Amino acid sequence: MNAPGAPGSLPVIRAHYADILCQLAGEHDVPRGPLLTSAGIRPSMLSHPDNLITVDQFTLLCREALRRSGNSALGLEFGRRLKFTTHGSLSQAAISCDTLHQALSVLIKYFRIRFVYMELDFFVDGEDAVVQLSLAHDVEDLYRFNIEVVMASLMDVNQLLFGARLIETGVCRLDYPEPEHTEGYRAIFGDRVDFSCGVNQLRFRKSFLELPISLSNPVTRRVAEAQCEEELRSIDAATSVTSRVRRLLEAVRGGGLPGLEAIANQLSMSPRTLRRQLSSEGARYQVLLDQVRHERALELLRRGRLSIDEVADSLGYSDPSNFGRAFRKWEGVSPTVWRAQHLPQR
Repeated sequence: MNAPGAPGSLPVIRAHYADILCQLAGEHDVPRGPLLTSAGIRPSMLSHPDNLITVDQFTLLCREALRRSGNSALGLEFGRRLKFTTHGSLSQAAISCDTLHQALSVLIKYFRIRFVYMELDFFVDGEDAVVQLSLAHDVEDLYRFNIEVVMASLMDVNQLLFGARLIETGVCRLDYPEPEHTEGYRAIFGDRVDFSCGVNQLRFRKSFLELPISLSNPVTRRVAEAQCEEELRSIDAATSVTSRVRRLLEAVRGGGLPGLEAIANQLSMSPRTLRRQLSSEGARYQVLLDQVRHERALELLRRGRLSIDEVADSLGYSDPSNFGRAFRKWEGVSPTVWRAQHLPQR
């Protein structure tokens, strides 16, 4: 069971997403009433798009829709139903930007207001711009479903803004084996999709980052971003301190991870207060820091572009041997051995 303030117990998912999923499930002969009942959602909750349901309720709804429909490609179909207008202020802020680079920055910053249990990241890898997706919500049986939903939705928005230019010169990499409904992937990504890659990424030429967006509008962008900020503050106010600390740590890119004092400052509280609040939630800052370092280490090693010493330095280890010892504790093998075992084939 989720503790109070944990993402799963918070009403942070727009009811509109549940309504669209129910409509899709209905097309597969799954009646709405029993589906909602199985997820503990009152039908009246779907009467207004601004109503909110919890992550746990939405998870149950997705699981039951997938099971009752018997359609393994339901995640891809659901993602394609999530048009850019579905995401409200988030997509409005993104499509009002001047360039694709700006739009991605907005998506990364506010992605959590629509998909609180997922993490979206963006970086440049050689000649590629990379959008990477990871799940913070540990529901193994819905892992592929959730990845399919977001990837298909992102591609739908890309098609609207840029046509087929991005994916024709790029690729979609997924970390799970090729499923039986491969034709659904081909319809979205063409032949530019690879499976069992150890990551979930959309990759395209970095030169496309400066592509202009035809719907650019600075006034609309400011208004939409203000709405996104308000929603973000509402989520933060209801979220546990532990979750907020993890999110701040995960948002840091390069230069090592900050100490407790720096994080406390970002949260507008004293280090002593932060320690006390973390302790009341059964957490410790050093443990959270190690968890994020572990996850970041695996991510950097999978990319394969940095040396082991450079990975250690980016994680804040002044001595690479200390990183090696920490990594063996996490994974049971050295960073070099782990990379050899998990580096995606290019």
